[in-house]
Amino acid sequence: MEPLVYVMAILGCGDPGTQCQEARLEPVTYVSAAQCRTEIPNVLMRSTDLDYPTIGAACQSNRERAAQNKPMPDANRG
Repeated sequence: MEPLVYVMAILGCGDPGTQCQEARLEPVTYVSAAQCRTEIPNVLMRSTDLDYPTIGAACQSNRERAAQNKPMPDANRG
């Protein structure tokens, strides 16, 4: 079984914050949900290039992503 890690998905949302979709996945992995959530403000500040009225972020574990059938970022990148 692989170790539990967390990633941060950057979400682009329509106005006023409805119909969000994953715009990108940060390449960094985190060892805890708390560590991931702590980085949300910094990551959002770096994500102003996204063309959405509202952006947000969500931390997800590799198990949550696997259940949703979404890929994890390449561990060699971050």
